[in-house]
Amino acid sequence: MSEVQSVHQEASASVRNAAKAALKLRRVAGRIGAQIDGVTLSPTLDQPTFDAIEAALHTHKVLFFRGQQHLDDAAHQGFARRFGDTVAHPTIPSRADSSDLLDLDSTHGARANSWHTDVTFVDAYPKVSILRAITIPPVGGDTVWANTAAAYERLPEPLRVFADHARAIHTNAYDYASTHADADETQLKRYREVFTSKVYETEHPVVRVHPVTGERTLVLGHFVQRFKDLSTQDSASLLQIFHEHITRLENTVRWQWAEGDVAIWDNRATQHYAINDYGDARRVVRRATVQGDVPVGIDGKRSVALKTAALLQ
Repeated sequence: MSEVQSVHQEASASVRNAAKAALKLRRVAGRIGAQIDGVTLSPTLDQPTFDAIEAALHTHKVLFFRGQQHLDDAAHQGFARRFGDTVAHPTIPSRADSSDLLDLDSTHGARANSWHTDVTFVDAYPKVSILRAITIPPVGGDTVWANTAAAYERLPEPLRVFADHARAIHTNAYDYASTHADADETQLKRYREVFTSKVYETEHPVVRVHPVTGERTLVLGHFVQRFKDLSTQDSASLLQIFHEHITRLENTVRWQWAEGDVAIWDNRATQHYAINDYGDARRVVRRATVQGDVPVGIDGKRSVALKTAALLQ
């Protein structure tokens, strides 16, 4: 049996199982996002319900679950592993007593207030992220997601033709001062020290083919340094144009967190932005990420790792 046939058989089995489980699902925005009620997330969630969730994720790109306070760190990680092998962040240490759970605490400078897809500075970046709300400010701290498949579909034809053939260089060694304009110098120093303790650089196709849905999605965001074969100045101008198309309000959904909420998103078809509008209040969320595959462009060419920590000797 070929690899393609095997993938299609597994997908067909998931569809059949998903059909056996009816989810109480409500769309949150027109092009992205759905809330699912009546499901208690756990590592032992029955297979038909899990398959229905996974199918809904591919359709709606980000799913929201209220009232999941029962999840502790171990159950959070165990549930994430239903989607595949979980992976630690390449540069930020995992939470104590955890192999790969990331603790994002605003008191330690974790305020990711810029548009990005998680960890695109490596080649096989995560396919799914599962974020759990621990401590939420009384006001503010929402997260916004954008649908990069919908953005691609609605690009003007000249931009779409360029994107189809372009490749971009992603790195974690970017300009933290411009990205985190509201941060003080101490926070900026912490960002630089932690996020660039190991430097990665990867060349991705600007448009990847989603391995499950077959959709074309844009692979951009704040880790992009430049387009291949273009100057930094020209790249910046083009990136701004693409950014405005991706983050059009029509392509987005905004989630107002409550403690115990869980958000699951398809990291291959979205960008997101954590809004830093809660002052000195504390915001703590924890994230598990699931190992992804190496993107393939519409020309069949895969992403290429150009620089990894192991090559920086």
